[in-house]
Amino acid sequence: MGILEVKGVNKRFGGLQALGDVNLSVAENTVHAIIGPNGAGKSTLLNCLVGKLIPDTGSVLFSGQSVLGRKPHEINQMGISRVFQTPEIFGDLTVLENVLIPCFAKRDGAYRLHAFESVADERDITAHAEQMLRDVKMWDKRDMLARALSRGDKRRLEMAMCLSQHPKLLLLDEPTAGMARADTNNTIDLLKEIKARGDITMVIIEHDMHVVFSLADRITVLAQGTPLVEDVPANIKGHPKVQEAYLGQAHQAH
Repeated sequence: MGILEVKGVNKRFGGLQALGDVNLSVAENTVHAIIGPNGAGKSTLLNCLVGKLIPDTGSVLFSGQSVLGRKPHEINQMGISRVFQTPEIFGDLTVLENVLIPCFAKRDGAYRLHAFESVADERDITAHAEQMLRDVKMWDKRDMLARALSRGDKRRLEMAMCLSQHPKLLLLDEPTAGMARADTNNTIDLLKEIKARGDITMVIIEHDMHVVFSLADRITVLAQGTPLVEDVPANIKGHPKVQEAYLGQAHQAH
């Protein structure tokens, strides 16, 4: 049994079948990529994984507990963090201040959005935030306003904000969308470093096949809301159903 289990998930929007009988098992401390053409149901599935959407039927379990219907702060408390397509940061705060917010918002499994409790408390939390910035190689930009960062650096900042909460599961929605190739490669390197730590499971939705094949341990290919193939990357590349449905043309483009 995986740390993340999706069982018999179906979701309709009016007459549109967005997801059809989706089953997915993600092993702990692996990277699982979900790919497919536009409209395949990837974003709908991701929204089900964080409880934002409730399937018509089926279940989504993280560490044996249902995520369905939970509020965002409850999802975070479970150990799930999400990186969005467009980085969600506080533009008018400094880089360090951005990371401090989730650092002192989640302590001892509870959310307590108030001032530091003591000088020692402030020192410990600030040190943790500073270490997160060093980990994502953003320490030299700690005093910059976040809005002044490049898209690639905004993504790294958002990663630091997520990692500061010690997630067990990190969900990434097209983490390299809109990036130049240099920023994409830097993001791949960062995700490889996170993977090498061996204590975080990652689920990635991504169109860039270079990113997918650089990181994924397993890949699920969606087509019209239904899993078409799930396998290791080496077998996905040449699978005839995948070539026909999606991957062949996209892979050749890279």
